[in-house]
Amino acid sequence: MFFSQAAQARAPPRTWEASPSEHKKWVEVFKACDEDNKGYLSREDFKVAVVMLFGYKPSKMEADSVMSSVNPKTSGILLEEFLTIVRKKKEAQLFRNEIRHIFTAFDRHYRGYLTLEDFQKAFKQVAPRLPERLPLEVFREVDQDSDGHVSFKDFEYAMNYGQNEA
Repeated sequence: MFFSQAAQARAPPRTWEASPSEHKKWVEVFKACDEDNKGYLSREDFKVAVVMLFGYKPSKMEADSVMSSVNPKTSGILLEEFLTIVRKKKEAQLFRNEIRHIFTAFDRHYRGYLTLEDFQKAFKQVAPRLPERLPLEVFREVDQDSDGHVSFKDFEYAMNYGQNEA
């Protein structure tokens, strides 16, 4: 209810642009991983590039997803495709960090979950003129398992609601 209405009224999704130095770093990583100067990254090259840029090895599912989107006429990921993939991953990483920061600000007692009281205090502080019933309605919708606690997973799901529809 609340989130479906919010998704319809939501502003267009924000995009993030890399600084020139960050863009240069991405190009350098691409070139370093393209050892034979093929002009593209193979599946294994891509995995190494992700480790270099993000500090984790992509899962088989993530690698499969990326490789399935590659133009069949090429044998791998071209530089421009790589830069787009990296930009989107960086955007997602920044958005997730932003969500974590908001959750932590609401979780004043450092319990790892939010209560209805946490929601009410946050709503009162951010939007004091909203109807008093609204925090309760939002809390009930976000508390997916109805245990009286909103975990980070619940909160993140709510914050991401409708993001892929725009």
